[in-house]
Amino acid sequence: MPIPRFMRRIALTFGLLVFLLLPASAAASQLIARDAKDVTLQVNARGQALIGYHAKGRRWTVLAWGAINARHPAPDRPQVAFRVDYSGGRGTYRKTLSRGFAGVCRPYAGPALQWFVTGCTMPDGSHWALQAWQRGLPNLGLDPWRPLQASWELRLSRWNGELPKLELWTNWAYRQRFDHLFGRLTYLGQPVYGFLSSAKGAPADGFGRNVYVDTYNSAYGPGWRRENSFLSHRGTGVFCYGFYPHDPYPGYPAVGRRPAGKGERYRATVVGPGVLPDVTWEGAAPGAYDAGVDRQLADAQRALYGSDTRCKPV
Repeated sequence: MPIPRFMRRIALTFGLLVFLLLPASAAASQLIARDAKDVTLQVNARGQALIGYHAKGRRWTVLAWGAINARHPAPDRPQVAFRVDYSGGRGTYRKTLSRGFAGVCRPYAGPALQWFVTGCTMPDGSHWALQAWQRGLPNLGLDPWRPLQASWELRLSRWNGELPKLELWTNWAYRQRFDHLFGRLTYLGQPVYGFLSSAKGAPADGFGRNVYVDTYNSAYGPGWRRENSFLSHRGTGVFCYGFYPHDPYPGYPAVGRRPAGKGERYRATVVGPGVLPDVTWEGAAPGAYDAGVDRQLADAQRALYGSDTRCKPV
């Protein structure tokens, strides 16, 4: 039987509202937009953030609320996540909130953040921030070959208290031949990790986190290039990585074996757990081999890894 016209209109309206009013698809500093310009942020006394920006040839207004900080990993409960209304309030209140929105958030007074776009501090001392960086760059120093890979992701966070802690050290691997790094990701002294991931190492739950490593002035060329990305380990938040030659991954252009991405400096960025900000580490390459320093760092690796056998001192 044909569907009456008014029923089709109801279905279409319902589908539009579902699209406009969405919970966060992944618990993290929330992805709001890509390649956004002229970004603004207001927050009212109810803890609702109104984000404005230009993208895709028009002005957008997005409403976000309902989360702060992060939960420690737990398999029986979800990570905290924003609710996001991409209609600027129409999906929630049947009207847009851009006119007459009573913002109470003051100039940002929180800790310095890498990739900072804008932010503000509430009267209660909590913070909101928007950061933008190129999370999707291809690994192994390759130039993007798809538009999405080159996009700048605009990500929203809200927190009070401490930030996640990303700790890294650099040393050498395989008899001084290659640079190597090791570290851990923690929040409030507890490891940050997930329970599920894809075969390619992408987090498949709200808790897992990839560490995105960049190399500066390397065999790939001048400036910063994405070296690789990998998960912090389940149960420990530990990770390790060697700058070795690699064959291109499945789905990558056929460019032949890639050289070791040894650079002058290294940088690592992690999407914040829960709705915490994204955090970054940057440091110099280990430089000329030093046997005494290498022994000390081997001891540091053993202490850091503990019972985690997926990383071994090198």
